Amino acid sequence: MRFGAAVLRSYEDPFAVEEVMLNAGPAAGEILVRIAGCGMCRTDLAVRRSAGRSPLPAVLGHEGAGVVVETGGPDTGLSPGDPVVLSFDSCGHCRSCLGAAPAYCDRFAALNLFGGRSEHASRFTDATGGTLAPRWFGQSSFAEYAMVPARNAVLVDASLPLELLGPLGCGFLTGAGAVLNSFGAGPGDTVVVLGAGAVGLAAVMAATASGAAAVAVDLNAERLALAEKFNATALHAASADLPGRIQRLTGGGARFALDTTGSARLINDALRALRPTGRLGLVARLHTALPLEPGTLDRGRTISHICEGDAVPALLIPRLTGLWEAGLFPFDQLIRTYPLADINEAERDCDLGRVVKPVLVP
Repeated sequence: MRFGAAVLRSYEDPFAVEEVMLNAGPAAGEILVRIAGCGMCRTDLAVRRSAGRSPLPAVLGHEGAGVVVETGGPDTGLSPGDPVVLSFDSCGHCRSCLGAAPAYCDRFAALNLFGGRSEHASRFTDATGGTLAPRWFGQSSFAEYAMVPARNAVLVDASLPLELLGPLGCGFLTGAGAVLNSFGAGPGDTVVVLGAGAVGLAAVMAATASGAAAVAVDLNAERLALAEKFNATALHAASADLPGRIQRLTGGGARFALDTTGSARLINDALRALRPTGRLGLVARLHTALPLEPGTLDRGRTISHICEGDAVPALLIPRLTGLWEAGLFPFDQLIRTYPLADINEAERDCDLGRVVKPVLVP
């Protein structure tokens, strides 16, 4: 079959929306999905800075949602017509996957970032038969259709706005999962969120939905106003004595902090703002050594990386849609939709901070 997709052919060039070819149907354990919408994530755009580790040309996109068109057999547990949200890939067989921690799959980087599954890779080509990289995050969903391992797909209710649900598979899942799963935040807790982008604002919404208090830290006044709209206390990242301000706001320190910025200064500020035994989670990828200032880990404070919100997508995504239906997780207010043909405009708006979460609609 032939269909439209956004192809990235070099690390410097814009996306090109062109015709691609899928030369075979779903194999066992796979599904073919007609994409209703796909979020654009910073991880997609980071391919440009991957120093060649993420192979090109490729169809990116890993926050897809759509309708099952065809399945590779009854073992997928899905049927044509089923609405699904697509999430990250995992092997399903390693110790982490068997232990309900697919985000820490032994093959996570290989499957999602650096080439994807090699099985049946040659069936996906451009219109001239030229090879495209194996699917990105198990999806390659900047396209009209995506061939996906059924393991990546989460069945959702048909009454939901399917074209908006894709970011629940990664960006919103990461922020909300960190709060709900990794931290287990609840009434009486305070969660400090550094960076009020898509991941950070999802964390803010999840904190308030769980009954915890949220403090949002950012440089962008519009993003801070959004955080306040979602019931967070907003602090400018350049505030004098930021740790002291947070400690005074929280009666001695926050229990949890989540960094989405990768800023060494803010990470150290967050550690100093924690109460004894407080925890800081990192979700942004660090590109340089992280210097920790003396005393920041005193009194039982801890710091760790959190991948994909410690989520089992089939459990967390329905929880998030349920919170949305109850008016407690209004993620749709962060989304602006773009036609797939306008993917380069969406990327520019994302880079310039004009939009929190672009969603591309084929």
